[in-house]
Amino acid sequence: MPKTLQDWLAYIEQQHPKSIEMGLGRVREVAVRMGLARPAKQVVTVAGTNGKGSTVAFIEAIAREAGLRVGAYISPHLLAYSERVRIDGRDADDAALVEAFAAVEAAREGVPLTYFEFGTLAALRLFERARLDLAILEVGLGGRLDATNLVDPDVAVVTTVDLDHQDWLGDDREAIGAEKAGIARAWKPLVVGDDDPPASVLRHAYAIGASAIRAGSDFFFERLDDTHWRWRELDFALDLPLPTLAAPVQLRNAAIAIAALRALDVDIPDAAFARGIANARLPGRLQRFGRQGVAVFVDVGHNQQAARELAAWLRAAPVPGRTHAVYAALGDKDAAAVVAAFEGAVDAWWLAGSLGAGVRGIAVDALAERLRRSVAADGHRHPDPAAALMAALQAAGPGDRVLVFGSFHAAEAALRTLHGLDSEVRPDASV
Repeated sequence: MPKTLQDWLAYIEQQHPKSIEMGLGRVREVAVRMGLARPAKQVVTVAGTNGKGSTVAFIEAIAREAGLRVGAYISPHLLAYSERVRIDGRDADDAALVEAFAAVEAAREGVPLTYFEFGTLAALRLFERARLDLAILEVGLGGRLDATNLVDPDVAVVTTVDLDHQDWLGDDREAIGAEKAGIARAWKPLVVGDDDPPASVLRHAYAIGASAIRAGSDFFFERLDDTHWRWRELDFALDLPLPTLAAPVQLRNAAIAIAALRALDVDIPDAAFARGIANARLPGRLQRFGRQGVAVFVDVGHNQQAARELAAWLRAAPVPGRTHAVYAALGDKDAAAVVAAFEGAVDAWWLAGSLGAGVRGIAVDALAERLRRSVAADGHRHPDPAAALMAALQAAGPGDRVLVFGSFHAAEAALRTLHGLDSEVRPDASV
């Protein structure tokens, strides 16, 4: 049997011939053998193309400010696997994860589990034993057939629906929306973060009797000034400080989180909403660093919707100097469509390979070939994100900014590089 956490992670990577296999049959079989009970008194499950991790972070922070004992399960991680399982605001320790993996292995009896399925069962075991008031589960891929859908949520959330993972979820928003809406349960609330969601999401909610709570219809949010915003629904409103996670899209994520908590059968004081919104933290979401007069932003954005949001932010917040983009995509992403969103918003492109990400990685020359007709066609080429970032920093001058994005792999490499430099670090700083 593996002994250390790293031993276990290497082991579970080898327990299924595929990195992804949709379906609940195998993971449910092992969960039954483990005798897993409900992970908390109440459960919120969060699906969506983008914004899942931030929404989880807001729900967690607000609930903890209200005095609840909270567990949060997110993926993927950036710097350490333990980031995926938080209990009462702290990452799980190695010993607890090792024990949970051993329990999954003992019950598995040869049933092949993917890396994510193995980790989900381990997280549910840790939550079950932590006597939680609330568990927040972030869907890994899709929703309907995701391992987190083993658990019946009291409130389901679909943050946004856009094109991503089409090989698994379908070719358009309607098909993708149907998969994500699969986390909803009959006669339970379904919070929908899109102002104009796919009809498939609302159709599924209607078919099972789930009450859809929609942004722009059932709850609303607007910025009031440079420091405050308002969340409101019929006969109730909150005036709140702007999130510390202050990219423009984070206002929507915070609003979705509030709607989810309002839909739960739990008392949340107004002050807890304000403190939680202000205190929520999550690395790699326009996380800001300063280096010799250059502002560096690291973001995990990796699909078309995220690219549009990032490009809109660049255009809305000009700098006196040049904007450099370090882009490292995975091989299964539509890199040309992502880059197209930045037309006119970036002055210099620094392309990076992602072979260090494993089977989904792509060499920089192959990435450049995909971008040969794009605004990044003449971008500088580097073998990995760390090399590309260092080259961009050397070329940038005071007043310039550097944006690193394209994948969690790119964000991880950038964070490790920046933490290794003599930098002024402002974790999760606003733009």
